[in-house]
Amino acid sequence: MNKDIEEILVDEEEISEICRRIAADISEDYRNSEKKLLLLCILKGSVVFMGELMKRIDLPVEIDFMKVSSYGAGTATTGNINIHLDLQRRDMKDIDIIIVEDIIDSGRTLSHLTEYLRMKGAHSVRTCTLLDKPSRREVDFEPDYCGKVIPDKFVVGFGLDYDEAYRALPYVGILKREVYEGK
Repeated sequence: MNKDIEEILVDEEEISEICRRIAADISEDYRNSEKKLLLLCILKGSVVFMGELMKRIDLPVEIDFMKVSSYGAGTATTGNINIHLDLQRRDMKDIDIIIVEDIIDSGRTLSHLTEYLRMKGAHSVRTCTLLDKPSRREVDFEPDYCGKVIPDKFVVGFGLDYDEAYRALPYVGILKREVYEGK
């Protein structure tokens, strides 16, 4: 185990099972849709999760990416949603979008993006997250597909980072407090 990790919260086997379960739910929900299914990855943290998820969906899927931020340096959210890379499509009315996120804390980012994509004309917009921290919610928001509800701990791995480090860990672990508090 990495020396900066206090505890493994979601191991590789559980991540694999989460991806299988969510992919099966998505496949069932969209099996009869006549629209294109688009997995919209929120960069950078969600790319690992989306890669694993899309391999298990047994329907044709398209992928695209947006880059948004609500965090400044470190661990605190700013409360402002900034779009750095937007979704540019001419066929919005013909796509069912599933926003793929690594983790939901306050809910502000996904709540904002869901409404934003609906206003852009998407046929439908749903949300999918690997991890959910409902204890941190600041807005009324629930994901459509949720991998695992976790406690209010600072987690890294499987795409999640602290200062761009730890993304490549094959599991999700709780980062030792002294690492991000600088002790």
